[in-house]
Amino acid sequence: MRELAIPDVEALLAIYGSPEATEHLSFEPRNRQQVEQVVTWSVSAATATPRTEYALGVVESETAELIGSGRLALDPHQQRGATLGFALRPDVWGRGYGVETVRLLLSVGFNDLRLHRIWGARSPVNEASANTMRAVGMVEEGTIREHVLKAGQWRDSVVHAILEREFFSGS
Repeated sequence: MRELAIPDVEALLAIYGSPEATEHLSFEPRNRQQVEQVVTWSVSAATATPRTEYALGVVESETAELIGSGRLALDPHQQRGATLGFALRPDVWGRGYGVETVRLLLSVGFNDLRLHRIWGARSPVNEASANTMRAVGMVEEGTIREHVLKAGQWRDSVVHAILEREFFSGS
């Protein structure tokens, strides 16, 4: 993983602009201008003091190609807590990049930022995301009812979380 940069707009457009890739995300496919705004904001957030947002690019190690994004955002309503999210290009799904991405985000959160709790939410029908979060030790905690408004319809979100002690104990 690495910091996002302005040249990443096209690679992120392949994810954020894809109906398949955004099917379970909280937003509709985005256009180039919207993705450009996201990247610009992410670059700016990386230099904020204090830093509260870590929007990072997921890079394939052999090719250095950007294949996804990961996000860790400090939660202003929770002491030493943060939310995480991730998205990958559909052609790389099923190769373990999601698990690796979430493990790296958790490592940043617990090792570097000394957080206590990190949580993420998923679409109730996104079993791949559920499997990814379970694989890294995150526990399914429950459902936030009608949490996301997408395409004019309210959608629930299923919450998974992990505590600092669980991360370090490997349980």
